[in-house]
Amino acid sequence: MNGPSIDIVAASDLWQALPDAGPLVERAVAVGLAAADRRILPGAELSIVLTDDASIRGLNRQWRGLDKPTNVLSFPGAAVDRLAEAPHLGDIVVAFETVQREAEAEGKSLADHTAHLVIHGLLHLLGYDHETDAEAEDMEAREVAALARLGIADPYADAGAVPARATTET
Repeated sequence: MNGPSIDIVAASDLWQALPDAGPLVERAVAVGLAAADRRILPGAELSIVLTDDASIRGLNRQWRGLDKPTNVLSFPGAAVDRLAEAPHLGDIVVAFETVQREAEAEGKSLADHTAHLVIHGLLHLLGYDHETDAEAEDMEAREVAALARLGIADPYADAGAVPARATTET
């Protein structure tokens, strides 16, 4: 096995609205890894928690000082220079209600937006960020490439000069 060992936890019954969430998350991780240029330890653990707004709000408050829900949070398990030997890549937490709201507002399917956010969160675990324009361009290009492998349209295509990334958090 070259990829990570993925532990997917449905911590909210709301995710039953996306019955194929498990396989979707696994495919998103696979294409996200392919789009990244990071070596990871074969079989390294990766946790994905599918939760709700209340839970992610608590995490966002605790770890980022922001008392509000967000769509995705990433908790790296290793520094970028240690990924090739790290037994745990980290944790990605995705909130159902926020993802659903954003998908509806942006005219996307829940599945497509979920896949995008899993890829986005994974890239954060792998050391990518969007703090500067150059970082954002690199990270977004990797997201777009990964999404294309899933047959999902470029989520930034209609974003204009400033990509819509304000709600994606690490």
